[in-house]
Amino acid sequence: MRKEECFYLGKIVSKYSFKGEVLLKLDTDEPEIYEEMESVFVELGKNLVPFFIVKSQLHKSSLLRIRFEDVQDESSAEKLLGKGVFLPLSQLPKLSGNQFYYHEVIGFQLMDKVHGDIGSIESVNDASAQVLFEVKKEGKMLLVPVSDDIIKKVDRKNAIIYVETPEGLVDLYLN
Repeated sequence: MRKEECFYLGKIVSKYSFKGEVLLKLDTDEPEIYEEMESVFVELGKNLVPFFIVKSQLHKSSLLRIRFEDVQDESSAEKLLGKGVFLPLSQLPKLSGNQFYYHEVIGFQLMDKVHGDIGSIESVNDASAQVLFEVKKEGKMLLVPVSDDIIKKVDRKNAIIYVETPEGLVDLYLN
C-alpha cells in the first residue's frame, strides 16, 4: 500500500502492558468509529506494513488501546513507539454538506461572491495556526483561510467551493 493511497489515522504514543499492547493517539473527532478495525498500516521506515488487530478498545478520549497479532511482548511494542498509523482512503467516513477532507478538495475551483472564480486549490496548508487554501490563479498564489465564516457551500458534484472572502483579500494577491 502506498502512502498516497492512505490517510493518517494517528501515532503510537506508548506501550500499555507487558503483553505488547500499545496506545494509538487518534487524529480524529470521532474516535469511536475506529474501535472495530481489523488491521492498520504502520509506517516502518519508508514502508507501510500491515498489522492485524486482535483486540482494540477506546482508552480515555482519543486513545485506542490495541493488541496486534504479531506483537506479543514489550520489546516488540517498543519498536512501534512514535510510528504513524494509516488506513486506506476508502475507509474514510463519507462527509456531507460543507465538511470535507483536505485531500478531497485539491483541484476544486474557488468561487468568491464578489470576484467570481479566484482559482484552483493547489494544496491545503495546515502547518500554520490558521489552515489555508493555497489557490493558483493566473500564475499567482492566493492564500485563503479555511473557515466556516468564509466557506459558504461545497459543491462536490461540480468540484467548486463557494466562498465569501474578507474585503481586500483577493485584491491583495491579484492586483
